[in-house]
Parts: sequence; structure tokens; C-alpha cells
Amino acid sequence: MFTNIAYAMGGQAGQGQGSLTGMLVPMIAMFAIFYFLMIRPQQKKNKAHQAMVNSLNKGSRVITSGGIHGVVTKTDEATVNIEIADKVNIKILRGNIAIVNPDKANNQDKKDKKDKKDKK
Repeated sequence: MFTNIAYAMGGQAGQGQGSLTGMLVPMIAMFAIFYFLMIRPQQKKNKAHQAMVNSLNKGSRVITSGGIHGVVTKTDEATVNIEIADKVNIKILRGNIAIVNPDKANNQDKKDKKDKKDKK
């Protein structure tokens, strides 16, 4: 009885091997899906962030990845000084800048100047 099962299984063992192209096509398709859904969008996001960080200049209003709001007072090759309050400066790496919003900086500076004139 057990020998019949062994013969039946042995006959199918040679037929279980697939061709190389039959296995290669799904692997290539999976790589293409991962590339277009995960890798490519992340590369675009990194490129946009790098361009944003490279465009930093004095007076830009920024938000760090830690949530600190401030105005850029000085830039170096790798670091940025940010004024977060009157006469309170911090030095952070350029990569830790999450958002740059120069429009708000210009509007805020105008409001600050106007407030200072009103107080005098």
C-alpha cells in the first residue's frame, strides 16, 4: 500500500520544475511595482527637500522637524542659525528643516516693523 503512494509521488517530482523565464517575469514585475510605488516617489520627495534646504537664506521663516518655529539669521554649509525668540538663537543641521515659508517671513517682518513704529 505505501509503495503505491511512493510511486505516485515520484512520478510528479520531475514535472514540478518551472522554466527560468516563468520565474523571472513575476520578479521583474514586482520590482517595477516597488519602483513606481515606493522608490521613485521617495526620490522625488528627497530631491524637493534638498532643493528647499539649499534655497535657505537670511530672513526665511522656517519650521524644524522638531516643531520649532523661527527665522534664519545665519547659514553655513552644513548648519543654520535660527532665532526662535528675541536674542535666543539655536544652531541646527540643514537637514532638520522641515518647512521653509519665505512669504510669511516677509509679511511678519512688515508687521513687526509696523508694531515697533506704533509703539514709538
